[in-house]
Amino acid sequence: QVQLVESGGGLVQAGGSLRLSCAASGRTFSIYSMGWFRQAPGKEREFVAAISGSGITQNYEPSVTGRFTISNGNAKNTIYLQMDSLKPEDTAVYRCAYSRLSSAPTTGYIAWGQGVQVTVSS
Repeated sequence: QVQLVESGGGLVQAGGSLRLSCAASGRTFSIYSMGWFRQAPGKEREFVAAISGSGITQNYEPSVTGRFTISNGNAKNTIYLQMDSLKPEDTAVYRCAYSRLSSAPTTGYIAWGQGVQVTVSS
């Protein structure tokens, strides 16, 4: 079983930046991807970004392209999400997820973190 722990959420003004972190532990795999999803109140969960374990493949939701950057950490099974030029519509609970696929997919994740709140004020 894979466990995920996120950190780095908070309150920021529009135009500001935040950096989220996620670390996976437990029964991890040599080939994998990790990603971020978000869910705002009253809305369905949506894909934000994903990265393969090798870092070769990255995938972004169009509304965050150019503003958010996903990256692998120096430690295996660790990722970051640098969020710049934040907008009020980015407000949501952000959850980290783990996949056994190497394609940085938008679906098919097998493990999820608890989530961190990101609030962007106008």
